[in-house]
This record gives sequence, C-alpha cells and structure tokens, in this order.
Amino acid sequence: MPSAEAHRHIGSLYSEHHGWLAAWLSHKLDCRNLGADLAHDTFVRLLTARLPEDLREPRAYLTAIAKGLLVTHLRRKKLEQAYLAALAALPEPAQPSPEERLAVLQTLTEIDTILDRLPGKAKQVFLLAQLDGLRYAEICTLLDLSLSTVKRHMVLAFRRLLVSL
Repeated sequence: MPSAEAHRHIGSLYSEHHGWLAAWLSHKLDCRNLGADLAHDTFVRLLTARLPEDLREPRAYLTAIAKGLLVTHLRRKKLEQAYLAALAALPEPAQPSPEERLAVLQTLTEIDTILDRLPGKAKQVFLLAQLDGLRYAEICTLLDLSLSTVKRHMVLAFRRLLVSL
C-alpha cells in the first residue's frame, strides 16, 4: 500500500497527466469512453505499484502502464470475438443462454490471464497441446525440447490453472 506521500504524488500525476493520457488512449482505441476507462485503470494500477523514487519522465511511465492495459484489453476483445464467432456457428438449439455466455467469457478471460503469466515456453507448450492437439513427442520435435521439459511445462501450466480456478 503506497504511503501518504506516494498518494499525493499519484494525485499530482493524475491532475497533470490524466487528460493527456485519456486523450492518447481514446485516439488509439477510437473510443472516448474506453480511453477514459483505461486511463482510469492506469492510475488505479499506480495505487498498487511501487513508484520509482525519481520519476523523470512521467508520461513515458504512464504510457508504459497504459500500453500494457491496452494490449490486455485488445487480447481479451479478440478472445471474446473468437468465442462469439464459434457460437454463431452453432445451431440455434445449441446456443447457450446469455448467462452461460457471460460465465464462459469470464472463465476464458481468467484462463487467458493465468496463461499470460506463464513463462513463454510453458505457455507455448500448453497451447500446442491443448488447442492444436499436438502430442508431447510432436511438441518436442517442433520446439526442440526434451520430453521431460515438455512434461514439466505442462505440469506447471495445469498446476497454475488448477490453483487459480
């Protein structure tokens, strides 16, 4: 939890740069409301982060945080669009209810977040096995990894998913 001094510093950053950041994000997203939301989320993130002692380039620092949030937002939007496209291909009787759709989207978002926190190779191995249906031996050949390494990556991914979900 930031100190009172850190809160004042964040408040100062907010008053000096929030408008600029919201405009920058709005332009990137071509949506004023979404830009304002992500600018707000950027400052919320600051409340849980440890600010550098000597912040010489506040806009660069804020932009780096905002870009991370922007990438996450765009990735989740893409995930949602893929899910909705898959649903559209289902016959009418097989369509889930709006509540079921929301639950699945929330679960997919949670899984995406968990997988995003995995080391790169572990995530790649997991996705190749689970989404592409490759066998461990095929993943070994494709990624030039040993069988024990592939298994270790899979155990890590499953463990993180099970613990988190």
